[in-house]
Amino acid sequence: MTIQVLLVEDDSLLVRRIQSHFNNSEFSFIVDETGANALDIVRTNHEIKLAVVDIVLPSVDGLVLAKEINLISDIGVVVLSSRDSQADRILGLAQGADDYICKPVDLLELELRLKALAKRLNLYQNSDEYIEYSDIKVHPEHRTLIVSNGEEIRLTEAEHKVLISLIGNAGKPTSREKLSEEIGQSDWSPSDRTVDVLVGRLRKKLGDEKEQKRIVTVRGKGYMIALG
Repeated sequence: MTIQVLLVEDDSLLVRRIQSHFNNSEFSFIVDETGANALDIVRTNHEIKLAVVDIVLPSVDGLVLAKEINLISDIGVVVLSSRDSQADRILGLAQGADDYICKPVDLLELELRLKALAKRLNLYQNSDEYIEYSDIKVHPEHRTLIVSNGEEIRLTEAEHKVLISLIGNAGKPTSREKLSEEIGQSDWSPSDRTVDVLVGRLRKKLGDEKEQKRIVTVRGKGYMIALG
């Protein structure tokens, strides 16, 4: 099978390196070197399943573009950036990116991350089994959430991992450090707000109200899915 990937990158040398590296892989790339046509490509080509977007582009802000792609499609988005600060990673996740890779790009790392994201999005196989807890249904492989009114909501990869972890420990608090490890961050510190950003987005998608939250904060211990 072939998985089509939109590559939005203005570095022509990097584009050629990526195309050469993936020449005999399951991934094929459609290239937009400025970002100006990316949204039109996403809207018209429904075969595209993933996108790799550089943050710094000639025509658009790459983070804004990643957010807009997230709003109009279920495409998994990986952002590329020369910035590696904690704040930049949090901002990338907050804008809806599924993964964040720092430049210079290691092509093997990019390949492995694309494969992991494709697997998470269930691009390799089909399955209709959901994990159910209370009025929440979440698919263990591709990132869909069904809430009490029957609405199907897309999750980013990081949101999905956090929610699966919390459901797996329902009624028991899971520390921020543990949740940080679940999303692949090994350098967690108490000042790291990445998990808090993800939980805030999950609460919004779950429709949590101030008076009654499905995801509750346990002071000094982390977060917990409330018992149904």
